[in-house]
Amino acid sequence: MDTGPAAKEGAAGPVAVQADRGGPDTVPVLLAGLRAASPALVLIFGEQGDGLAQLDRDMRSGLPAGCIVTGCSSAGEIGPDGYASDSVIAIGFPASCFRARAVVLDNLSALPVSEWMAALRRMHAEFAPDPRRSMFGLLLVDAIAGQEDALVATIDAALPSVPTLGGSAGDGLDFRHTSLLADGRAISNAAVFMLVETDLAIDEVTFAHFSPTGTRAVVTAAIPEKRRILELNAEPAAEEYARIVGIPCDRLTPTEFARHPLLLRVGRRHHVRAISALTDDGGLSLMCSIDTGTVLTLGRAEDLIEGFAKTLEALPRPPLMVLGFDCILRRLALERAGLIRTMSDLFTRYRVSGFNTYGEQHCGMHVNQTFVGLAFMTPAPPGDNPPRDPDAA
Repeated sequence: MDTGPAAKEGAAGPVAVQADRGGPDTVPVLLAGLRAASPALVLIFGEQGDGLAQLDRDMRSGLPAGCIVTGCSSAGEIGPDGYASDSVIAIGFPASCFRARAVVLDNLSALPVSEWMAALRRMHAEFAPDPRRSMFGLLLVDAIAGQEDALVATIDAALPSVPTLGGSAGDGLDFRHTSLLADGRAISNAAVFMLVETDLAIDEVTFAHFSPTGTRAVVTAAIPEKRRILELNAEPAAEEYARIVGIPCDRLTPTEFARHPLLLRVGRRHHVRAISALTDDGGLSLMCSIDTGTVLTLGRAEDLIEGFAKTLEALPRPPLMVLGFDCILRRLALERAGLIRTMSDLFTRYRVSGFNTYGEQHCGMHVNQTFVGLAFMTPAPPGDNPPRDPDAA
């Protein structure tokens, strides 16, 4: 799938539209908002299961021929008014300044890495990128398959020059079944990768509200394929985690896991390896991959709002839109702190739209409890500073 002509000067950025899920006005509202954009690519977030395929069929006649429509189920949405629930968000990328191509990477459970790499390289070659434009990759993936780590590493190896970010599809707070939309079908056990090119300037936005403490622990026994830690520091994992956190083991809850995450250091950054649950055998179930011998650092929760606001303020120019992939654990933490409206106002101010995920992908990593986004801005005037390096200190 490949869409979009050459970009035109002065083109507007992506357009985000929100409608109630499953209502009689859902499709008319979405199409009315997208029509002016004449999109080359439309992302749909919020619809569940086979409803994604039905929504695609209902919208197809109102979209330009050749427009790529893809998306996924979510654990919540981010629309023009901030956080939303039981809604559908459609984001249109105007054909006037975007070109896109999409490929399905299926059979996640079998990890056909060689097939994926061949498909990705073939896609890139056929896309024939224009070096004068910005190019990036977007990834939507079935979270329940649990193969995000291998998938993002494969994409990074196959297309090392393409900055890629994305999110794992959600299922409300049920964590049972997630769905993606591709080629008019609702699919699972798969991922959708999009290669996108634009004349707009882009800048990655990432934020996790944690800092490392001086407390470390070594994973001395694990079941990597189940994302499970059996032992920390040669002790039963749950007991040792409770000890280093400083609370009784019987008080370990999702709230405590969110307040005291385990961090993995990669280069100059610490990435969250979120704990999802205790296991019956005294272990810890994670939302990311884990291996025996991994050194983890205990994290400390910091202000949920201030650091994120500073990250957005540091953008070189006001964004036309920020495409956002925001972990559901961050949203739950904001709800507990009574800060949902404050964050929603911040999203609105900076035109953030997207969805709440079961995990986030960026820089060849799968992470948790993180906001990952891409800001679209008008091109920099000649002589202006280039966009920030997200890995800069």
